[in-house]
Amino acid sequence: ADIFAQIEANQHFAEAKTVLVYWSIGNEVETHQFIAKWLGVKRIVLPKVRGDEMDLREYSPENMVEGYKGIMEPSDNAPLVDAGDLDFAIIPGMAFDRNGGRLGRGKGYYDRFLPSVKCLKVGVAYTHQLVDEVPMEEHDMRMDMVFTPKYSYLCRL
Repeated sequence: ADIFAQIEANQHFAEAKTVLVYWSIGNEVETHQFIAKWLGVKRIVLPKVRGDEMDLREYSPENMVEGYKGIMEPSDNAPLVDAGDLDFAIIPGMAFDRNGGRLGRGKGYYDRFLPSVKCLKVGVAYTHQLVDEVPMEEHDMRMDMVFTPKYSYLCRL
């Protein structure tokens, strides 16, 4: 709740009309309440895995189906959204650093997709997921901001 309270207080989020967020699983920062809260206020977009890539689909509760690795995602019937339509993107990760470095789950879905995203890209993490340095490779994408329960870090803008 503290993480999303900071996001909601962020001017970029306040001005955003179309927001990318992920459907949380396991030990990720929980997003379901945030999605429910902002549905109908903002256009909520979720990723959908398709092969080695991700599509963006508009979220609605009735269009959710079990997808890649059992993660809930919008069905093929949900409207497709262009990455250029995004105003704000909330990105998951296993670990982040204060320079925007992000460690994902190792499949590279977000690293392949994020170059097409021109809006503010923010990582969300529990305090224990913030580390001194995330190992980065050339293709890895950095976040513009990282939010933890107590702090937000402006990494690049």
